[in-house]
Amino acid sequence: MDQTTANVQSDTLATADVSDQSQPQEQSIDFQTLIPEEYKEEKSLHNFSNMNDFVKSYLHSQKLVGADKIPVPNKMATDEDWNAVYERLGRPQSPDGYKYDLPKETKLDEATLKAFSDEAHKLGLLPKQAQGIINYYNNLAEQSEQSSTLKEETAKAEAEVELRKEYGPAYDLKIAQARNLATNTLGADFLRNTKLADGSVLGNHPQVVRAFADLASKMSEDSMVQGEATSAMTIKEIDSEIESLTQPGSAYWDKTHINHRKAVSEVQRLYELKNNG
Repeated sequence: MDQTTANVQSDTLATADVSDQSQPQEQSIDFQTLIPEEYKEEKSLHNFSNMNDFVKSYLHSQKLVGADKIPVPNKMATDEDWNAVYERLGRPQSPDGYKYDLPKETKLDEATLKAFSDEAHKLGLLPKQAQGIINYYNNLAEQSEQSSTLKEETAKAEAEVELRKEYGPAYDLKIAQARNLATNTLGADFLRNTKLADGSVLGNHPQVVRAFADLASKMSEDSMVQGEATSAMTIKEIDSEIESLTQPGSAYWDKTHINHRKAVSEVQRLYELKNNG
């Protein structure tokens, strides 16, 4: 081999060496092979595939070491253990510590709020949780009252329609007499404040009104019944009078009878009274 050939080969080898050094091959390391044998069975370490993720997890856990942590009581915990947790979470020291932001027209009285606060404290409720529950029940109470009022008004209107059909022109008289008698015997507050299962008020219920009206008719001369009411006829009484005036052989049918026109006029008046009453 001459000197020129040797130099060319030497340069070629040198160039190859430099090229290999400038582009090193990246080696992949299995993180699991780095775990000491005694810890290989730890399941928490199986989640890591590289050192970068492991280091991030380690640093994050170190930041939590100094944090103010609250231990969760287990099934053997006592009431004192739970109370300690509740207080750490922010429960007031006593039931009086609960303060509620409610509208002025709230449906919950002070006694109800106090009883709720006592129970909320026992259960470890935070002030925000207690406020939320109170808001819910206050809204529920308002809806219930509105529903009750609607039922009461509906029942009252239905009762009036029913009794007006029955009493006709005598409705005002009968109602006044029934009210006078019921008020003097049971009292206005009892009649007004006693509610029945169907939502109606005792003093407006058709059967109650009818019962007092019938009783008042039998006591028509009594001052407890009359009040300032005037005389009137019920639909039943009008029908009875019409039947009496138009019976066969009566003046109503005999045009030659001296009272024929009077009878016809009276029957006509009764019909108008019945239809327009």
